[in-house]
Amino acid sequence: MMTQNADKKREQMQMFCMDDMVPQDHLLRIIDKAIDWNFIYDLVEDKYSPDNGRPSMDPVMLIKIPFIQYLYGIKSMRQTVKEIEVNVAYRWFLGLEMMDKVPHFSTFGKNYTRRFKDTDLFEQIFSHILQECYKWKLIDPGEVFVDATHVKARANNKKMQKRIAREEALFFEEQLKKEINEDREAHGKRPLKEKDDDKDGDPPSGGTGGKEEKTIKASTSDPESGWFRKGEHKNVFAYAVQTACDKNGWILGYSVHPGNHHDSRTFKSLYDKIKGIGIETLIADAGYKTPGIAKLLIDDGIRPLFPYKRPMTRQEFFPKQEYVYDEYYDCYICPNHKLLTYRTTNRDGYREYKSCGEVCEDCPYLAQCTQSRDHVKTVTRHIWESYMEMCEDIRHTIGMKDLYALRKETIERIFGSAKENHGFRYTQMFGKARMEMKVGLTYACMNLKKLAKMKVKMGITGRDSMVKTLKGIFFSIKTRKALPA
Repeated sequence: MMTQNADKKREQMQMFCMDDMVPQDHLLRIIDKAIDWNFIYDLVEDKYSPDNGRPSMDPVMLIKIPFIQYLYGIKSMRQTVKEIEVNVAYRWFLGLEMMDKVPHFSTFGKNYTRRFKDTDLFEQIFSHILQECYKWKLIDPGEVFVDATHVKARANNKKMQKRIAREEALFFEEQLKKEINEDREAHGKRPLKEKDDDKDGDPPSGGTGGKEEKTIKASTSDPESGWFRKGEHKNVFAYAVQTACDKNGWILGYSVHPGNHHDSRTFKSLYDKIKGIGIETLIADAGYKTPGIAKLLIDDGIRPLFPYKRPMTRQEFFPKQEYVYDEYYDCYICPNHKLLTYRTTNRDGYREYKSCGEVCEDCPYLAQCTQSRDHVKTVTRHIWESYMEMCEDIRHTIGMKDLYALRKETIERIFGSAKENHGFRYTQMFGKARMEMKVGLTYACMNLKKLAKMKVKMGITGRDSMVKTLKGIFFSIKTRKALPA
């Protein structure tokens, strides 16, 4: 028998409790129980007047609104407010009743501009949730994975202008200059002059005063983003998000940069945030495999794990490893057993070793060695090359190959989850500051969701029992045993 009374209950008056409308296993319910949200009051207390003005919106509710947006990957604040209006679980999470008016979509933006702009509020929220994870002994900072992903900026690719930009100094530039001059003096060479110390006392023709200038593409709608090559055929304006996580997938830190900045140049800002957490091994891809980063980590007692990087020589030439370095005599030996002796140390920190053109002229391997007119082969060696060799020794250590393979299960999985589930493929906001807010709240959502689900899965009500259970789980993982049902 067909029933046709679907519309009869629409206008009925009912009495109900908001708490009964949200299932006990709903994600927002378990997230709401995972932490005490009152910590937000302490963070924003100095942003509000204590004794005058109109009563403000509850700061916790104000922060929870974008939290819902990033948790569920809703594309905009306007759409988020529309979803809150019709979703009982969202209303319950915000503390709103069914008849309460939902705040206007511009409310958070106005509060951001007037109160939260130029503050580290959202980084503090991320740090507080991270500390909750530390408190429950969930994080293992011994092995940390670092990588960067790009988030498309809200910028039209056709609205751009070219401008002159000065390349930022490397974080180890001053130390490198010092050691270059020490190395030159040890080889009987004079120290290098500064780039702006030209013969006539004027800066070089570029007028940069020692910093290289270059022409870059800049967006007219979001000048703080960077022109980034995405894949083989597409270029977009984007932001680069440096991220660090442990082997269990907990996000430990982040930093935001224009999309055209190389990973090796932006690494230091992220490293300064995480270097004090007890890192033993730091795993990163080939983009971080530079002498400066290797020296930084090894000097701090951290083992850098980098992958094999193919030599950048032309295919028809001998690869660099065919030229053997003799440390005792400080020279290179070519495949034809001839010497390449030290000549100078350049501004980039590379020692130059050159062969004798008269000897190489009759060499049977000349075509595979060099095409220079004077038949002189030049091989370079960085003054910090010993640190790169230590990285190679670490890479060949037993177990390091399997550890590096965990990148796809840790840092790459975080990026995939963020982009697929949390709206991390692009941003609808302008500027680096708002991008940092988006990244901080998104990563806070991901950590908190994982913490909440773990608590529910294990049915933990007290801290001691949770720690005991977690120790058993980590032991089972290490011994490759199945987890208890």
